[in-house]
Amino acid sequence: MKDILLHTPEGVRDIYNSEFQRKDAVENSMKEVMKHYGFHQFMTPTFEYFDIFNKERGTVPSKDMYKFVDRDGETLVLRPDMTPQAARCVAKYFKNDELPIRLFYHGSVFVNHSGYQGKLKESTQIGAELYNDATPEADAEMAALMIDCLSASGLTKFQVVAGQADFFRALVEEAGFNEEETDELRRLIEMKNVFGVEQLLSEKEISTELKDVFTKLSSHFGSIETIHNMKRLTKNERAVAALTRLEQFYDALCLYGKEEHISFDLGMLSQFNYYTGILFRAYTHGTGDVIAAGGRYDSLVEQFGKQAPAIGIAVYSDQLLTALLRQGLLEHPAAEGTLIVYSETGKKEAVAKAAKLRAEGVAVTLMKDGAHTEDALKNYAEHIGAKNILHI
Repeated sequence: MKDILLHTPEGVRDIYNSEFQRKDAVENSMKEVMKHYGFHQFMTPTFEYFDIFNKERGTVPSKDMYKFVDRDGETLVLRPDMTPQAARCVAKYFKNDELPIRLFYHGSVFVNHSGYQGKLKESTQIGAELYNDATPEADAEMAALMIDCLSASGLTKFQVVAGQADFFRALVEEAGFNEEETDELRRLIEMKNVFGVEQLLSEKEISTELKDVFTKLSSHFGSIETIHNMKRLTKNERAVAALTRLEQFYDALCLYGKEEHISFDLGMLSQFNYYTGILFRAYTHGTGDVIAAGGRYDSLVEQFGKQAPAIGIAVYSDQLLTALLRQGLLEHPAAEGTLIVYSETGKKEAVAKAAKLRAEGVAVTLMKDGAHTEDALKNYAEHIGAKNILHI
């Protein structure tokens, strides 16, 4: 029984020593970027009422949430997603604000993935949300912020893929798909299953042109030319407007000089149904998982009582750190502190010396001499990140 208690449950893990230091350093570097973009940090509770994340909000499916009941009989959940929480906060604390609101967060989310997926059930996110700005320039700024955060982490080779949620919605509305058919079509397109898409479309009475557009969604990705080409294939005004918005986004992003990191994939859709416009996902080698994501969600805040267009991004730091490690980009933390080993007669001097060094910004570890060998002390100093050993 004691051995069992030494292990963590499936999907969660301990992080300590140098791994924690590297994780902390990477996350702090990204938080600094967000501050330099004018975002202000906020904090939300680890658990909320279930209704904050219910199906109508378009967030994580109920079966994937950790739910429990409090003593008053209210159903609560560990937060599976930060965005609805942020929307609630803005509706509550910034209800009458009309100018842009910039917030960023850093915390854990909890999703009860199937054990067969091998994914963490508690993971860390660092994200930013921009409210009251509905412009393509805001879309471009958030993409630039994502790119700068990933660069600040030490990553050098990565790609941010942009899609458009409203383009897909315009097409399924034109085709007259019901909710079940839309979900199945979304799943097939996300899987790049062209044959499955063709089979589903064959069962619907829609125009050949519309079928052609749906079929191409599974394979239409690349540069901005992808968007230009797709505009020639549809006359759906809402769909064309969504593509025009992507072109405006790209023009604005070029002002930041970040276009080399951007590609487009109109078949990239999201499990979160609250997205209404542009979508982002970032990829790199060393991990098969998405390392960052986000998008525009102009209707979500309204569900909490405030009309406010919004766009957000989130960096998945656990996946990012895995990629950095596999690419050999995570350096071992440099030893900077001092280990003071003191005898019984030297403890007053040792405490005074430690206080002086700490006041100068040096990390100091005090240890009473226990007749340890010099080799043992050197190994210990290396283990705790102390550069110097001082005997008193």
